[in-house]
Amino acid sequence: MKRLIIVYNANAGIAAGVIDSVHKLVSPATYPCRLCAVSYGLVGMRREWRAFLDGLGLDTVFHHRPDFRAAFPQAADWPLPLIAVEDAGEPHVLVSAADFAGIPDLAALIAVMRGRLRSQPPAAVQR
Repeated sequence: MKRLIIVYNANAGIAAGVIDSVHKLVSPATYPCRLCAVSYGLVGMRREWRAFLDGLGLDTVFHHRPDFRAAFPQAADWPLPLIAVEDAGEPHVLVSAADFAGIPDLAALIAVMRGRLRSQPPAAVQR
C-alpha cells in the first residue's frame, strides 16, 4: 500500500519549533523550510492542510530532517523539504525542494499535489 511521506527541512522538538516560529515571523525570506511556511501557522498546522491530507485516503507519515534520513538512508542526500509517495518501501518524490521555490502558498501546494496525485504514479525517484 502506498503512503504519503511529508518531510520538513527542520529539526523536531518543542525548542526547534519555537525557534522556527520566531524565524518565520522575523525573517520569512531566509526561513529554510518552504513546506513549513505554507502548511503551518505560528502555532500549528493549518486546518485546510490537515483537511486536504485527511481527504486523500492515504496513510501519511511526517518526518523532520534527521528522522527522514534515518528512515530512508538511500534518500539522505535529497534536498529538503519534499513530499513523496512511498511504494514498496521506496520513496518517489511528488513535490521536490526545487518545486517548493515556485509554490507561493497553501492553495498552490494543494493544487500541485492534486494534479500530481491524479497523474501516473512516479515511475522513478526524481530529486
